[in-house]
Amino acid sequence: MNQPIKVALLGATGKAGKYILQELLNQEYAVKALIRQPENFSISHPLLEIVKGDIKDYETARFLLSGCQAVISSIGPRKDEPLVQSLATKNVLKAMEEFQLSRYLLLAGLNVDVLGDQKSVKNKASTEWMRKTFPEAVADRQLAFEILSNSKTDWTFIRLPFIEQTSERHGTLANLYDCVGNKISTTDLADFVIDQIEDEFYFRKAPFVAGL
Repeated sequence: MNQPIKVALLGATGKAGKYILQELLNQEYAVKALIRQPENFSISHPLLEIVKGDIKDYETARFLLSGCQAVISSIGPRKDEPLVQSLATKNVLKAMEEFQLSRYLLLAGLNVDVLGDQKSVKNKASTEWMRKTFPEAVADRQLAFEILSNSKTDWTFIRLPFIEQTSERHGTLANLYDCVGNKISTTDLADFVIDQIEDEFYFRKAPFVAGL
């Protein structure tokens, strides 16, 4: 019997991450989930391994990725640490190189700009509002993308509109140039992310993904 693919998951307690975790387990992926406060985490499963620690620490990143075949990051900016994204990306990429891993999936908002974007007036305005309101966090997420795009990994940088916490499924529409929807359900998002683990179509690309 083949062993299940093991996924290192960052942000498993977050708005999107907890749905991604559940769907990974539903689809029989093995998961190593990094959690800073596992004493407050109640989910248990035979395919789930909890790793206590902070992705800012390289040794934690190294332990998390050991034995995994793919990495998914759904971590968002922390209120007290707006610059966590770029540091997390550096640590993950360093550990991936050591273990010769190649598949890295990251979630982000619409405010990250990529060469070739053709954002609508509405989405451009939203990006500018985010930059003015949360300048450090937006700049750090942009830096994380630049670090990622200069790496040799098979990354996919998934850019999202408003994430609606619901188990309803409506389907998704991906676009490399602009986001064509206003929201996406957490379950649709989880489905899309997991589909990309073994799909090469969006290797080294940054699609916008919205719900139908």
